[in-house]
Amino acid sequence: MKTLQINNRAMKTLALTATLALGCTTAALAQDGLRSAYFLDGYTYQHRMNPAIAGERNYVSFPFVLGNINAGAQSNVGVSSFLYKLPSGQLTTFMNESVNASSFLSGLKGKNEVNADLTYNIMSAGFFKFGGFNTVELNLRSSTSTSIPKDMFAFMKQGMTSSNTFYDIGDLGLSSMTYAEIAFGHSRKVLDNLNVGAKVKVLVGLAQASVKMKDLKVRMTDERWEVQSKGEMAIGLKGLDMPSKQEAGRNYDDDPSRADLISWDDVDMGSYGLNGGGLAFDLGATYKFRDDLEFSAAITDLGFIKWGSSTIANTADDTWTFDGFHEVGMTSGSDNQIDDQMDDLGDELADFFNFHKTSKTKGKARALGATLTLGALYTPPFYDGKLKGGFLWTTRIKGSYSWTEGRFSANWFPCKVFDMSLNYAASNFGSSLGWVANVHTRGINFFLGTDHQFLKITPQFVPVHRANTNVSIGINFPFGDRKSL
Repeated sequence: MKTLQINNRAMKTLALTATLALGCTTAALAQDGLRSAYFLDGYTYQHRMNPAIAGERNYVSFPFVLGNINAGAQSNVGVSSFLYKLPSGQLTTFMNESVNASSFLSGLKGKNEVNADLTYNIMSAGFFKFGGFNTVELNLRSSTSTSIPKDMFAFMKQGMTSSNTFYDIGDLGLSSMTYAEIAFGHSRKVLDNLNVGAKVKVLVGLAQASVKMKDLKVRMTDERWEVQSKGEMAIGLKGLDMPSKQEAGRNYDDDPSRADLISWDDVDMGSYGLNGGGLAFDLGATYKFRDDLEFSAAITDLGFIKWGSSTIANTADDTWTFDGFHEVGMTSGSDNQIDDQMDDLGDELADFFNFHKTSKTKGKARALGATLTLGALYTPPFYDGKLKGGFLWTTRIKGSYSWTEGRFSANWFPCKVFDMSLNYAASNFGSSLGWVANVHTRGINFFLGTDHQFLKITPQFVPVHRANTNVSIGINFPFGDRKSL
């Protein structure tokens, strides 16, 4: 029991990061629009995925509440990998001794990933003018990506398993940004069969965080334990105060190396406000190759935010070594009692994994995660053009958090005011089924759909298996006659 306590205390920072990352699976799927609806002409927000695609009518969104909300999750692991049912019927975590380590670890990937983004539409409008179709939007967006190596969970679950146990926990990371965007878009026809579009986005930064463990290795032998660590953290939030132990007036046992450790107990969240600004662009085109075949391409969120004040911290760029207890006091009241030495060991190891505050900087720029979208739409020579087959290729370009998806869809247009799509996708996060139903008459547009249909959930509505799910819903108000570029 005492050994488990040491491991838990030593892994405090890393375990917290993992827990937060897995919790993000209930947040939102990384997307600007419902990909299942990409080929539906009556879907109001096609322009978010490709700015060259014009709406069929002028429109205004339902402000603040239901214009367009996307919520869901995307991951290559799920709740069933970390929660287990006891014989009594109660749930327990993978750390419970009744859970077999081999069974638990066999259900994990070498790199366990979670992507979670939210786009909340505050206001949106589109209208035909100036020789094309124009859009104006105000959105609140949040983007979080995480990567957790399998060896981290192995270390937490197993500890020392042989006379020479080694764990490589590098490539552990978390990247998160929250910001507001004001977007202005325009699309127009430049040739009989070619439409182009662009969108300019003015970005206002609210909060950002980045944690990256570039090098984290643990070796445990009969003679000694060694931990090598190299990681960095940057957190930017208006009014956030993250003092070191010295700045907070905390005791650091006259050890200068511990004076700059972040004192988590004294962190003050401060006031939430503006903390940076930036610019981004969307570019797109559609090309009608034949009457029955159309291609499209777009790249969105090509830009950056220059953040304001951020706290920068690093782990100890050093090797921590433990070679056993020495001069253990065996009598009551003597110095160097075994329990005291084990407590000191836990404190040392926990501090080694903790972050040392190095500076507070201004003006650090971070790129957004750009998205590349390629589409092909085919209309077969039957059913009067009411059924169309589509293929959509989507790639998120975000360094180690990048992902790719291919989606095949059957798109049905039974009448002018209703259309729907049923589709199947495969990506880095597995396969999934999507669908959308879309009503778009003059005066009202209502859509409901999902890119990742979940079939089995917990009582808290969290997917049991891979956490791939999302729900998209929106109410908008189209007006005027149908038009095209």
